[in-house]
Amino acid sequence: MGGLFGVVSKNDCVNDLFYGTDYHSHLGTKRGGLATKNSKGFSRSIHNIENNYFRSKFESDLPKLRGNQGIGVISDYDAQPLIFGSHLGRFGIVTVGKINNIDELVKKAFRKKIHFYETSGGDLSPTEIAATLICDEDSFEEGIQNAQDKIKGSCSMLLLTEKGIYAARDKLGRTPIIIGKRHDSCAATSETCAFPNLGFEVDRYLGPGEIVFMTADGYEQKKKPEEKMQICAFLWVYYGYPASSYEGINVEAVRYRCGSALGKNDDVEVDFVSGIPDSGTGHALGYANEKKMPYIRPFVKYTPTWPRSFMPQEQSIRDLVAKMKLIPIKKLIEGNRILFCEDSIVRGTQLQDNIQVLYDFGAVEVHMRPACPTLIYPCEFLNFSTSRSTLNLAGRKAIKELEGTEDIKLHEYAASNSEKNMAMVDQIRKRLRLTSLKYQQLEHLVTAIGLPKEKLCTHCWDGSSYF
Repeated sequence: MGGLFGVVSKNDCVNDLFYGTDYHSHLGTKRGGLATKNSKGFSRSIHNIENNYFRSKFESDLPKLRGNQGIGVISDYDAQPLIFGSHLGRFGIVTVGKINNIDELVKKAFRKKIHFYETSGGDLSPTEIAATLICDEDSFEEGIQNAQDKIKGSCSMLLLTEKGIYAARDKLGRTPIIIGKRHDSCAATSETCAFPNLGFEVDRYLGPGEIVFMTADGYEQKKKPEEKMQICAFLWVYYGYPASSYEGINVEAVRYRCGSALGKNDDVEVDFVSGIPDSGTGHALGYANEKKMPYIRPFVKYTPTWPRSFMPQEQSIRDLVAKMKLIPIKKLIEGNRILFCEDSIVRGTQLQDNIQVLYDFGAVEVHMRPACPTLIYPCEFLNFSTSRSTLNLAGRKAIKELEGTEDIKLHEYAASNSEKNMAMVDQIRKRLRLTSLKYQQLEHLVTAIGLPKEKLCTHCWDGSSYF
């Protein structure tokens, strides 16, 4: 998915920028980057973080990044930040999102004799394309608006300029941007968990399509928010850090409520409840508290030397890293009926290995309760479960096994408790060797978040898209 952080201060901002960006490391898969502006100009640093931690990569660069304003990004796709010279002046840019009409935008640019650099993988940089759209207009405000109007998908961004930082949330608010204030600084972040330890207080959750301009003294609204919003519901289920809030709604509190809903609608008899660490933990605690059952950890996570499991690009390496990080405790597993809560089942490959370990260590029964419905549709707005991997989703694999074809009516499988839905779930259960498998119903997830369904993007579960 990716995340961004920007800060403008009356003093040197580099430490705030470094730690604020680092607090987004749970979102990223590929690269991290920082850029600062001082009286001598712009400075930038970008590193690959697939096999190492953000801090260890960037600490040695900090002396070169002096300045009282800067932007940072954890990116799941292209190398950022980018620095541009333009008729608007020099500026740096970071983006989060997914541009679906990138080919169309590039063709239009080529007709204007504009060229683009290719990434090392031969692709074009979405961030560079967004910057080009900005440079089509006569001001940064008009340029950002132009980019938001022409991009199909989503694109939240920060622009580092000579005089301050523009923060702009994508048109339908798929991804969040939150403004924080301190006595000497103003900051923008994707994750509010970046604020408390740096001394910032949340001042404003930007609305869909809203644009503000930040200086060390505060911020000024440059474009009012749109009325329509569809923020990604998966932020609360999986992506978000437990200490973060979006639209004023805390991630961990939502996970407790999700787990509680799973418990209220379940009658299975087990010996204890557990969660697949880390994002399954909050859901499991909510379930255990609702059912007044013990919460026990038969798996513990070892993280000191292992980077995030989805960072390596090769699936087999991701699976290996995930397995090495979770250490089973035989004393707590042997002879027990165990119920696990998990944020979701995406492909199911890592989970299948975890379940086998439980049986190998003597588990009598293994039950699974995912906190969201079955993932069936590809995400059209973020770099998650994209069309390239759709057929690897556990739900789509099960459907193909049942139907023998891809030409099917997915909405029939997405409907909770329908005959086809139950057949799909049972097919997944059999493949994973689970004693029982019961997914969260979408209406219960929406209730747990606390926003009206029309303000949430639930496309990956039910295929809906309101706007």
